[in-house]
Amino acid sequence: MKAALTIARREFAAYFATPVATVFIVIFLVLSGALTFTLGGFFGRGQADLIPFFSFVPWLFLFLVPALTMRLWAEERRLGTIELLLTLPITAGQAVVGKFLAAWAFCAVALLLTFPLVLTVNLLGEPDNGVILTGYLGCFLVAGAYLAVGAAISAVTRNQVIAFVLAVAGCFLFAAAGSPVVTDFLSSQFPVLAEVARGVSVSERINGFTRGVISARDFVFFASFIAFWLFVNTVILEHKKAD
Repeated sequence: MKAALTIARREFAAYFATPVATVFIVIFLVLSGALTFTLGGFFGRGQADLIPFFSFVPWLFLFLVPALTMRLWAEERRLGTIELLLTLPITAGQAVVGKFLAAWAFCAVALLLTFPLVLTVNLLGEPDNGVILTGYLGCFLVAGAYLAVGAAISAVTRNQVIAFVLAVAGCFLFAAAGSPVVTDFLSSQFPVLAEVARGVSVSERINGFTRGVISARDFVFFASFIAFWLFVNTVILEHKKAD
């Protein structure tokens, strides 16, 4: 892990060396606050909690996370620096994990900067801060899942726009898989596929966390999901390296 952490530190610092960090965080904070207090009906609900915020975060990450991952490997391939990176005394797996951890840490910073929402609900009422904490944990895991998918897709192409579009599409499949529209249709036509859709749905997994329930099954799902897509990412890089 030492080599992976070294790469993670370098990549994390690189985010703040460009306008990417500022743009991403500002857009995320503005949208999360606006959606929570407007479409989320924060004041109309009459409850001091962050359920509206947690309900929008997976859909915000659906577009913002691919904006991060589109440059992870596509940019390296476009500039030709991926060959230099893979000739260093590190494995492709270490490079994949390092870049993923850097992007995940960046998402953690973005989530931490939403602390004014936590302060607001505590000023307006007496919320269960334990439930709020588990909700943030769920959001963090969802971000990791989307990052793993987007990073694997970014390794396929050198065009950042294509990487972004494909990552949004890929993440959307896992976000919408458990929605009632999809599951109801599949239940009436293909019952087996309906169960599969519920099983692979990322956004549905956050519901337990937002209720303050930390399930080992959900942790296993996210760990397996992330590990699988990081493995796919590594296989793609190894194939590119062989070419």
